[in-house]
Amino acid sequence: MDDILGTDRAKRQAEAAGIAFEPLDNGFLSCEDPKGLNRLCGRLGPVKIDVLVRKWLRILPHPFTAADRRAGYRYDISILQAEFSLPQALDRSLSGRVFFEEVIHDNLDLGRPDQVAPIFSRRVSRRTPGGFRTRVLTEGVVPSLHVDYKKTKIKQYHKLGKALRTETTINDARDFGVGKRLHNLPALREVGFSANRRLLEVQRTSCDCQIGEEAFATVCAPVVVERQRGPALRFGDPRVQALLSVLVVFRLLPDGFSNRDLRMHLAPLLGTDPAHMTPGRMTYDLRRLHLHGIIERIPHTHRYRVTSFGLRVAMLFTRTYARVLRPGLAHSLDPYAVPTAVRRQFDRLDDAIDDFIAEVDLAA
Repeated sequence: MDDILGTDRAKRQAEAAGIAFEPLDNGFLSCEDPKGLNRLCGRLGPVKIDVLVRKWLRILPHPFTAADRRAGYRYDISILQAEFSLPQALDRSLSGRVFFEEVIHDNLDLGRPDQVAPIFSRRVSRRTPGGFRTRVLTEGVVPSLHVDYKKTKIKQYHKLGKALRTETTINDARDFGVGKRLHNLPALREVGFSANRRLLEVQRTSCDCQIGEEAFATVCAPVVVERQRGPALRFGDPRVQALLSVLVVFRLLPDGFSNRDLRMHLAPLLGTDPAHMTPGRMTYDLRRLHLHGIIERIPHTHRYRVTSFGLRVAMLFTRTYARVLRPGLAHSLDPYAVPTAVRRQFDRLDDAIDDFIAEVDLAA
């Protein structure tokens, strides 16, 4: 529904029901009772809208006389435009910015007929009227993604740096085989909200990238858990790579591992004698692994086990470092390495950059 009619009414209803909330312009940023608020929003339907409009028709100047109205002549109410929005509050502004940058980068083809069809659940053929396009607006406004289908538009943007807002605006209900009279609002609402959900489903790859971004930051940045600070597990730190390599082995131990087990396996990977690695240093490593959720302590023991999250992080980090990053850098940087496909492409890139600099007369 239109934000003025829908959102403002919902805010007043929530206040009357004693539901605390934090507003976000024409939406909600947070709410202590989301289910209760959802029920309040669901009460706005054709009957309540009709009552509101009839109230004002009785007050405003009317072309029908009292006799006309008694004879049954009256205005009918139709839907000229309907907007259905789905705002999703974000825990950090950075999360929304990173996500939306990925959305814009990965979804420039959403306006194509083959993409529009699944979003709106409509069959699109050569005879389907109207235009199909995607626009990205960045000049002088908050960056936004626009998808056009006939007389319907979907707009998506980062709302006030706090939420991802997806809104479908339907300007002609007949685009979806729905009539314009007010009693068709439930059917039109299903079209609008379904389009919002399908668009987000199409964009799930971008969302997965953001999930990975947060998981990477969770591991590689310092954390604070119940006032305990856990130092970062930096991806390029040799000790961290060695620790994660050992954990992959420990995952197979049914009774977990101890401080001593970790020291005995870690020392050879670092090229040192286990006797030179103090239990205190191992306690430091165990503590930061635990605070990052990589390992967990077995109750009533001094032993630990690798979590499911920890195993996935350990396997991905160690294999990416050993099989992709190190050999990739060696192939691209070593002047004496055997020319590989990666090396040849980097050489071509260097040549192309040099040629471009020469063309614009910027060479030193």
